[in-house]
Amino acid sequence: PIINKEYPAMRASQYLLATVKETPSDAETASHQLMIRAGLIRKLATGLYTWLPLGLRVLRKVTEVVREEMDKAGAMEVSMPVVQPAELWLETGRWQTMGPELLRFKDRHERDFCLGPTHEEVITDLVRNEINSYRQLPANLYQIQTKFRDERRPRFGVMRAREFTMKDAYSFHMNQESLDQTYQVMHATYSAIFSRLGLDFRPVAADSGNIGGNTSHEFHVLAYSGEDEIVFSSDGNYAANMEMATGTLPPLPQEASRRAKHEVATGDAHSIEDLCTHLSINATACVKTLVVQGCDAEGEKSGELIALYLRGDQTLNETKTAKLARVLSPLEFADDEVIEGTLGCKPGAIGPNSKCAFSYADPSVLGLVNFVCGANKEDTHFIDANWDDETRYDEVADIRCVQEGDISPDGKGTLAVKRGIEVGHIFQLGDKYSAALKATALDENGKSVVMSMGCYGIGVTRVVAACIEQNHDEHGIIWPENIAPYSLVIVQVDAHKSELVRTVSEDIYQLAQGLDIEVLLDDRDKKTSPGVKFADSELIGIPHRLVISPRSLADGVVEYKRRGEADKQLLASETVAGFVSNLAAGENS
Repeated sequence: PIINKEYPAMRASQYLLATVKETPSDAETASHQLMIRAGLIRKLATGLYTWLPLGLRVLRKVTEVVREEMDKAGAMEVSMPVVQPAELWLETGRWQTMGPELLRFKDRHERDFCLGPTHEEVITDLVRNEINSYRQLPANLYQIQTKFRDERRPRFGVMRAREFTMKDAYSFHMNQESLDQTYQVMHATYSAIFSRLGLDFRPVAADSGNIGGNTSHEFHVLAYSGEDEIVFSSDGNYAANMEMATGTLPPLPQEASRRAKHEVATGDAHSIEDLCTHLSINATACVKTLVVQGCDAEGEKSGELIALYLRGDQTLNETKTAKLARVLSPLEFADDEVIEGTLGCKPGAIGPNSKCAFSYADPSVLGLVNFVCGANKEDTHFIDANWDDETRYDEVADIRCVQEGDISPDGKGTLAVKRGIEVGHIFQLGDKYSAALKATALDENGKSVVMSMGCYGIGVTRVVAACIEQNHDEHGIIWPENIAPYSLVIVQVDAHKSELVRTVSEDIYQLAQGLDIEVLLDDRDKKTSPGVKFADSELIGIPHRLVISPRSLADGVVEYKRRGEADKQLLASETVAGFVSNLAAGENS
């Protein structure tokens, strides 16, 4: 093959350097704005993006970090089809239960297929045909591949796109002990990946959601733009997402003596806010009642109504509530017409001892004395109510969202709440998919055993956006050194006027390449001003910049600036080669 030793793709004059000044009107987050402006991506259609050369370089670097750590953990890389036959999804039942995010279509033979949003079915089918003995286990298989989920509302650029790159891994085991061991290895592997990528992240206990299984952790990059709330102890190691977090409310002073409850007319004060205004009380003195649909022993809608009691200033945690034995999942609130027809009053007046079939009380209401609650009579509430034989609940359950300042469940400090971007998620799936697909292996005694499974995902394209959310300023992106598209940019100033500028910059460029530094030579002609070149280097986020100009060379110096730092340095011309060599050795990082 013919090798072009001049590497034209490393010269800005011959590179698709597609930077733009204007911020796109539909870009809400910093990462979306900067990825468009820096020329990393371009929108093709809603939720679909083309990765341009600069962006692809970053994406590949992130991918390599993921691949290296997965290989180090003993996982084996495979590549599975994006297009999946319906038959596999029918075997697990997900063909019917997955929503419209599963893009279904028919081929020319009228056979049903889908674009894979995930690969549990495909990998389990592979393993059930290839693994049949405990001697082949445990096995951990992964891929880095395109996924498609037909999101109802794609937003934030590649953060929540319809098509994206994901690393998904699946492990198979003969017993729970083996699964636990691999799960811990993958937890450590994910921590190593995100540490290498220079991210400020937190692993948190999480809900498994539609994937299934019991044990689950999410990995969140802390960022103001995060869609999720994560909770962690100020002094301990406790961490969970808001859906799973538990905590204890700081105690409030309560009256020692109980008064006799009595009714009071409250008119159209149906909300907690209106009730507090009407009675001149604090929401902490109220018990609010929410009504949801119940389920039978098979989990089907029973038609019964379930009452939920919370302190007036607290918020219902729908994920926790949907897991309660008698509550329909997904959670379904009873509408006003059903409530009024069944309970005899509108929602704002419901309280304990309503005609609901069952009731759950959150711990936040247990210690309340002389509280206010609905009287189960239109436009009427009880004042000075107390928990007793007349005012009661059936069961205690943690159904509230924790809040900043709650006492941490590990007893170490209080809880802090921050926003996070989920970039990774690991699950213990158990036998949900292996049982449905009859993936078995013979144990040491020759007995056929259904394999247990783990599932481990990283949103690779999302990691790029999350990194930008954490690393940017008013000028553009500030990449961590190991995933920046280029390590060094050499900016020529007025090269059309000076042969010396062209010679010196070319010499440094060739030296950097010879030292395996990823270097971009900004040799764009006089139509591109020095100011534009400087702005582009800041916007793109290249960590190191050398400026070669007639004036500096006349003074015997070369200007150096590190991205993210305000001050510039002047390097004596004779020291530049040594500086570049040190850069190659990582001494200037």
